[in-house]
Amino acid sequence: MNWEQLLSLRRQGDTSKRLRKEQNETRLGFEVDYDRIIFSSAFRSLQDKTQVFPMPISVGSQKNFVHTRLTHSLEVSVVGRSLGRSAGQQIIAKYPFLSEVHGYHFNDFGAIVAAAALAHDIGNPPFGHSGEKAIGNYFKQGSGFKYKEQLTAEEFQDLIDFEGNANGFKLLTESRAGVPGGLRLSYATLGAFMKYPKGSLPKKPSKNIADKKFGFFQSEKEFFLEVANEIGLLPNPSHPKTGFLRHPLTYLVEAADDICYTIIDFEDGINLGLIPEEYALEYLINLVKENINTKKYNAMTNSSDRLSYLRALAISTLIKDAVEVFVKNEEKIMNGTFDAALLDKGKYQAQVEDIIKLSVEKIYQSQDVVDKELAGYRIISDLLDMFTSSLVNAKNGNDTNYDRLLIKSLPENYRNFDTSVYQILLDTSCFVASLSDSAAVHIHDKLTGRMI
Repeated sequence: MNWEQLLSLRRQGDTSKRLRKEQNETRLGFEVDYDRIIFSSAFRSLQDKTQVFPMPISVGSQKNFVHTRLTHSLEVSVVGRSLGRSAGQQIIAKYPFLSEVHGYHFNDFGAIVAAAALAHDIGNPPFGHSGEKAIGNYFKQGSGFKYKEQLTAEEFQDLIDFEGNANGFKLLTESRAGVPGGLRLSYATLGAFMKYPKGSLPKKPSKNIADKKFGFFQSEKEFFLEVANEIGLLPNPSHPKTGFLRHPLTYLVEAADDICYTIIDFEDGINLGLIPEEYALEYLINLVKENINTKKYNAMTNSSDRLSYLRALAISTLIKDAVEVFVKNEEKIMNGTFDAALLDKGKYQAQVEDIIKLSVEKIYQSQDVVDKELAGYRIISDLLDMFTSSLVNAKNGNDTNYDRLLIKSLPENYRNFDTSVYQILLDTSCFVASLSDSAAVHIHDKLTGRMI
């Protein structure tokens, strides 16, 4: 892989090259990507999608506001920008022709990573981490299994392993009537966004982190291949026809996400009283003990100030560590022989693992989180069953009046039944995934007669 190709400013539908040295510095193409994402309706819906905890929880007269998918994505983007700029400075110094010949600046790396990080959760369903599993379970073990014989192996795998990353790629790139190419992001940003640049099959063909999940549905395969080939991603030896190795900046997007959910989910758990404060502060101190200003820390009498200080210091510490790992392994990353997450190779791996282990025990398995996920399973399954049944009935010409009424309740761009069964099932799954938590509850209550 080479950086000048990886940093492509091309957008879907372009008929001529976009050169970095000809860009308007006040409206740089990579920054346009960020703007298009943040103003999109799909991004706005994240404000009412669960990150981990279902809602603000009242404690006495106060409310402890926790992170939604929206606030999480904004914070990941900020961390991603710092990672990209820091790495970009060293990449430009190592390859001066990128600046001298092509006109790239270190801020370009930050802008690409920030935009891709901003969009990293844009395809995730409602109800937290179990949303994807709920959709997949409907087709794997629920009523949706009956469609298996009408699908190819790859199409069925898309559904039973429904993946937010693949749905995100679909949302960002899908053409609609009058909107060719979706958001029309630069190929560099799309490349950095693709954490798992492969299809749903073969499943986990190697231990490379790029094979952990998948990054596109069969419906987007053609354009995915166009992007991968345009930016020069290397074929994945485990499945060279439709799988690729990661865009190098994807490692920084992933690190930004890993840093934020490790530290900030942990902070939410502390604020909600799920983790004893003194116990939790000790975990954070273990992470930042090489960088902590003991005098400054001890001068803080307010526990929330201490927590905020340790959180900021922990994020800063992990950013610096991730950039060091990235730069040290840049050549391996560029030739496709680096196969792990940056934090997994950092010097704070043990401390991060300790925090994650405690979070799993005290936060992700807490009763509030479990209750939300249980409700989500039922709501998602019911919505999928109602809508897919009506659309498939209409496709087969045996729809009832109820089916026709139900189809009319869908947004217009999801009412199409004059297409393949796969496309009906996928589009309906993507519609359900697009719903915010409260919208899913509202529609479910309305269609099951609980609200008239």
